[in-house]
Amino acid sequence: MKISSFAGKPAEPWMLASIPGLVAAYYTGIPNAENPEEKVVFGTSGHRGTSLKNTFNELHILAICQAICLFRAEQKTDGPLFIGMDTHALSVPAFATAMEVLAANGVQIMISQDDEFTPTPAVSHAILTYNRGRSSGFADGIIITPSHNPPDDGGFKYNPPSGGPAPGSATTWIENRANEILLAKLKGVKRIPLAEAMQTSSTHRYDYLNTYVNDLDNIIDMEAIAHSGLKIGVDALGGAGMHYWEPIAERYGLNVTVFNKTPDPTFAFMPVDWDGQIRMDPSSEYAMQNLIGLKDQFDISVACDTDYDRHGIVTRKAGLIPPNHYLSVMVDYLFQHRPQWPAKFMVGKTVVSSQMIDRVSARLGRSVYEVPVGFKWYADGLLDGSLGFCGEESAGASFARMNGEVWTTDKDGMIAALLSAEIMAVTKEDPGALYDELTSALGTSWYDRIEAVATTAQKQLLGKIPADQFDQKQLAGENITSIITNAPGNGASIGGLKVSTQNGWFAARPSGTEEIYKIYAESFESEAHLKQIMAEAQGMVDERIGDG
Repeated sequence: MKISSFAGKPAEPWMLASIPGLVAAYYTGIPNAENPEEKVVFGTSGHRGTSLKNTFNELHILAICQAICLFRAEQKTDGPLFIGMDTHALSVPAFATAMEVLAANGVQIMISQDDEFTPTPAVSHAILTYNRGRSSGFADGIIITPSHNPPDDGGFKYNPPSGGPAPGSATTWIENRANEILLAKLKGVKRIPLAEAMQTSSTHRYDYLNTYVNDLDNIIDMEAIAHSGLKIGVDALGGAGMHYWEPIAERYGLNVTVFNKTPDPTFAFMPVDWDGQIRMDPSSEYAMQNLIGLKDQFDISVACDTDYDRHGIVTRKAGLIPPNHYLSVMVDYLFQHRPQWPAKFMVGKTVVSSQMIDRVSARLGRSVYEVPVGFKWYADGLLDGSLGFCGEESAGASFARMNGEVWTTDKDGMIAALLSAEIMAVTKEDPGALYDELTSALGTSWYDRIEAVATTAQKQLLGKIPADQFDQKQLAGENITSIITNAPGNGASIGGLKVSTQNGWFAARPSGTEEIYKIYAESFESEAHLKQIMAEAQGMVDERIGDG
């Protein structure tokens, strides 16, 4: 993985997106419905693309929204639809398009009270709050976001009544129907003007912000944080939850200082990420240079990505805590400080997350539920009360309320960030230091991830590669103990493969949102052993996907 010479530095003016150009292309672009590159494609979490490449524009959103309306009818989902959006430039026009179609179809739409941007967790929280105790008339939702992707991108995802990302059966149905609508040149799409859609009796205002903020003390020990007097720094990253932090501080008496709380669709304030692109990734040491630079001014500093479903934690001693480290600390802390949680609660982790989580869970006497990448695999378990905590190595997590009931079934960066302050307030220790204590007891982990450019064809090959295609017996000098293409927890395909030895493993899978594939690897032996695993892993993958 070649690191750009611009990584971690302020963005140059020529790197900034042309917002007028993006929006113009959204309205004027005409995707070729027969070109796989320009079709509707729901990846790990919704349809993503850019208007500059005809992969995300008005015609896509018209088709997707009509398909969602048809899917709702098919599923007999007739409650309100909660809709949120982040601060990417393409989110506002996509919201306008969605309103025109949803209102024309008579959907009861719940939009933010003051035309405020709405984070992903606030939408999931709203769906579950509405559906609690109901036996019919269930609500669902739409979130318009490409997550932490670059400013040129747009994204659109559907959350069914479970409140979390839609399962593959739903996204496949919506994707296929949307592409049929595109091929038919939008025949059957219902649409009314935006002004009419905003004023129709089926459009309602909902106070996402205060409903979410006022409920936080049911999942986080806000009193402990307040009494501790901790100085908390927040880089709001100009994201959908940027205006949530000050109401949180006021409501619970916290000492919080917020930076970058004004939306800027170019995200010009962001340091450049590893590959020379602007990317709002709170787990990237390059993208988080601003917050890392302020670490000595605060007891703990936090950030969330653009739709606020991912977290980044910075402390004075540890700096930016790697996601796997913090996930391990969260598991260790939560299962010892939530006495009302039931004994049956399992720990959810993905196949590419650190095995330190397995070791921590074993010490706690908790079972691990290991699934493919994608938070959709956790929604049912969080909802039915079998999972108490779920996390992804990409800095996404959610967990149960104090009383063991479901909070959200989608990732929630805000509760993960606030939990870091609770951990410091209660334990009087830096979460980074707590991770060091885990390594002393359970072993030291060396973990890394690399990304490599891959065509659509190469990604498809990797996603369907059979385990028996590999005849290697050893990896980095150790005997291979397993090669799997399905997750142990639920048996679902991992969309790639995972190879394990006694002291290490690697997993390779194509990205669902970018033209790259990823190799994740971990060693409990040494950094040199990790590098050897990664080098051999990339050779094994490249040999089989070739030129696509």
